[in-house]
Amino acid sequence: MMATEPNTETQAISDLADLGTITGEAPAAPVNGGGGPAAPIRDQEIDAQGRAYATGRRKDAVARVWIKPGSGKITVNGRDQEVYFARPTLRLVINQPFGVAGREGQYDVVCTVSGGGLSGQAGAVKHGISQALSKYEPALRSLVKAAGFLTRDSRVVERKKYGRAKARRSFQFSKR
Repeated sequence: MMATEPNTETQAISDLADLGTITGEAPAAPVNGGGGPAAPIRDQEIDAQGRAYATGRRKDAVARVWIKPGSGKITVNGRDQEVYFARPTLRLVINQPFGVAGREGQYDVVCTVSGGGLSGQAGAVKHGISQALSKYEPALRSLVKAAGFLTRDSRVVERKKYGRAKARRSFQFSKR
C-alpha cells in the first residue's frame, strides 16, 4: 500500500511579511524603521544671535563653543587659533570636524577653554565643535558621529595611591 501525501500548497517565503500572509495573521509593524529613514532628523538648535552652542570635554579641559556662519575664523580665549595653539598638529585636530563634514571655512568659531594642557584643550574644542556643528546642521550628525567625534573621550589621568611613588609605580627597592 502506498501512502499518499495530503494536498497542501507550497508557498515561497521571501520576506517576513510573507510569513504573516501564509499563517493568516496581520503583518507586524517593522522594527527599527524597516524601509524608512535610519534615524529621525533632530531639530536645529540656534540661539537669538544665530549661533549654535555646545560644550566639549577632554581630560581635565572644558571648552564652551559657539559656531555661526562666517569666513572660517577660529577664536580661542580671545586669541586667534594660530596664536593660542602654536603647534600645527593641534590646529589640525581642531579643524577635523569641518573636514569630515566638508564645511572648511564656512563657520566662525568662538570658544573659551579652561583646564588641562594644550592637547586636552584641543581635544575639548574638537568635541565642542562637533557637537555644535551637529546642532546647527542636524543632517551632518551622522557624518560626524561616524568619524567618532561626538563621543567624549573619557580617559583621564589615574590618581596617585598612598604607598606608591606614582599611580602604580612602587618606590625603589633598596637591599641595604
